Amino acid sequence: MGRKILFITTDQQRYDALGCNGGRVARTPVVDRWAAEGIRYTRAHAQSVVCMPARATMVTGQYVRTHGVWMNGVPLPDDAPSVARYLQEAAGYRTALFGKAHFEPFLDIERRFYENRMAGLGETGPHRGFEHMELAAHTGRGFLHYPLWLAKTHPDAVAGFYPLLKLPSFEQNAAGGGDTGAVQVQHNAITRDLYHTDWVAERAIAWLRSLPADADWFCWVSFPDPHHPWDPPQSEIHRHRWQDEKLPANWPATRADAVALLKDKPRHWLDWYEGRLVSNFEAPPDFVPSTVTADQLREINALTHVENELIDEACGRVWDAVAQRGWGDDTDVIFTTDHGELQGDYGLLFKGPYHVDSLMRLPFIWKPARSANVAPATVDHPVGQIDLAPTFCAIAGVERPDWMQSRALPVSGSEADAQRRECVITEWDSAFKGITMHLRTIYRDGLVCTVYEKSTLYDGDGSVGELYDCRNDPLQRRNLWHDAAWQSRKADLIADLYARLPPERSPKLQAVASV
Repeated sequence: MGRKILFITTDQQRYDALGCNGGRVARTPVVDRWAAEGIRYTRAHAQSVVCMPARATMVTGQYVRTHGVWMNGVPLPDDAPSVARYLQEAAGYRTALFGKAHFEPFLDIERRFYENRMAGLGETGPHRGFEHMELAAHTGRGFLHYPLWLAKTHPDAVAGFYPLLKLPSFEQNAAGGGDTGAVQVQHNAITRDLYHTDWVAERAIAWLRSLPADADWFCWVSFPDPHHPWDPPQSEIHRHRWQDEKLPANWPATRADAVALLKDKPRHWLDWYEGRLVSNFEAPPDFVPSTVTADQLREINALTHVENELIDEACGRVWDAVAQRGWGDDTDVIFTTDHGELQGDYGLLFKGPYHVDSLMRLPFIWKPARSANVAPATVDHPVGQIDLAPTFCAIAGVERPDWMQSRALPVSGSEADAQRRECVITEWDSAFKGITMHLRTIYRDGLVCTVYEKSTLYDGDGSVGELYDCRNDPLQRRNLWHDAAWQSRKADLIADLYARLPPERSPKLQAVASV
């Protein structure tokens, strides 16, 4: 009997959402305790700041340009490698995923993809090496396991969720609600025990209780929150009054302040803020960021804090179930997310081709099993989602396969580990209504350098880019791309970036949906 793996992910959660990472509002004692007892990574970055590419990296251990899921709506091929399958075949692990998978597009009315057919067929897998899957997303509507269960057992609760898509266009809804009319906010009358956060936890607990005592297992618990829409159970919103919410440090006080700030960045930042350009599907096409009021942002952020607390409490219940089975000393926990959320920074919401800490920097916690005898540590070296699959292999005691493109996470901040962990890479590619965007980013030595490759918006000739000194400019406000004093450092970072990027997959996979 070996070490078990409890892999917990959230969706669209900021680095500073957790108390252990400096969060001062949401109470996250469970994950904070894991951080204190284990390893907290302060510079974990997403390999893509949208869901499907990031999740494909987590399951394959490959860079975006290798697994080929270059944007939302591009399905991960059926024959793509899977760390779940590898653990199952190489080490006899029992494997399961509960909650949001999103390896295949959600906008799939014809049910072309098994993730979207599974629940309607009354099945729970196997799929991609997971012997058992029960799926949920951000709503109580739809055809995954959670909405079908909710419609069957508590049909009156379905209407409490925000209508995420506008029909028949299937574009994201920009309608406002709540107390302030904030975009994608709704006070949800659903009871907490029926909300998807608790449902995901309870389904995972049921599966864990079904296993033999001597089983080794890999359980991915994937919470859909705090991704928009912001519609947690109304019974819980008293936890954080939006009227008491402080505005983020990077929220511009006035529209003029926002314009001055965004003019220092490539044109699509300000064009989106003022409603002249929508370059991707990751926010409602009708949404104009400059229209968001301070009170609306306060309400959105207060609801986000509520959702983060519900997740933390659900994590505690899952861990209690692990401990009750006698597995507490032999279970590793890894907690992270797929990408962040702008959440008011620079006057913006949601996500998109904006490679700053708001979106790239991840909460990233590894609590090794007590039996592993790993000392608690804080690791400042850059790491990423690409390191997760090799880490699962190391925990299971199996050799890392050649198709994984990284190594197991470092367990200390030693100089030896520092030499092995110099940088982390993030990519963005998108095509939306004739607009394309292609960004390549390297984080190294406290610097974020983003190259804008040729697209419909940019020439790709080096005249446009972003360079930030995170140590002296932690809010990433001053773009040093054209600063004469930084040209040598910029050139070195760009050369390093392209030396490390693997070749692009050929032929290129096709997008079949928007999300």
